[in-house]
Amino acid sequence: MISGIGVDLIEIDRVAKACKSEGFLKRCFTDDEINLIGDRWAKAAGNFAVKEAVAKMFGIGFRGISLKEIEVLRDECGKPYVNLYGKAAELARKQEISTIHVSITNTKEYANAFVVGEKLLGLS
Repeated sequence: MISGIGVDLIEIDRVAKACKSEGFLKRCFTDDEINLIGDRWAKAAGNFAVKEAVAKMFGIGFRGISLKEIEVLRDECGKPYVNLYGKAAELARKQEISTIHVSITNTKEYANAFVVGEKLLGLS
C-alpha cells in the first residue's frame, strides 16, 4: 500500500555551482555519495532531488531531518536506492514505510526525482 509520494525538480546548474563549495558537499552528501558523484553534477542534482522528494514523501520537509540522513546510492545495475539514518529512519518506522521506490530523470537542464513510500500490507 502506498504510504506517501514525493516529487522534486531542480536545476542542474544551480547544484553544480553549489557543489563547487566543499562545505555544501559535506553538509548535504555522505562520503559514499560524494565518491559516487565525483564531478558529475547531474548525478549530484539527481541525488539532491531524491533527498527533497523523500522529505516531501514524509509530509514534513526537512523539519528535524538532516540531508545526510537520506543517502542515495546505486546498486550494481545502476538503479538508485535510499538508505535512511537517524531521525529519517525513525520517521519511516513511525509511518511504517518498508520500501522507498526511486526514479530519477535528468534532462540537460533539470534533475527530477519521484519517490513512492510503500507500507507493507498487514502492518498496524
